[in-house]
Amino acid sequence: MKGAGGKNSWALFLMILAGIVLGGFIGMLAEGVPALSWIGYGQSFGLESPITMNLGILIISFGLSIKITIASILGVVLAIIIYRFL
Repeated sequence: MKGAGGKNSWALFLMILAGIVLGGFIGMLAEGVPALSWIGYGQSFGLESPITMNLGILIISFGLSIKITIASILGVVLAIIIYRFL
């Protein structure tokens, strides 16, 4: 699957995913540092408690929570910039 310009769109997806994960990790590490605490600022949204469906034999739980921080946004931007130079 080729994107515009002949670059692989799966590579872009993986780089953005890596930027989100690394940015979130850096945001968690920076929460304890007073000068860098703004990097960990963000918003969480999703289901606070999972939805449970009991079928007698099988119990299924559904849940999704997403936390977007400034660090994860910066990670996505940096991943896109790096992808453009590849």
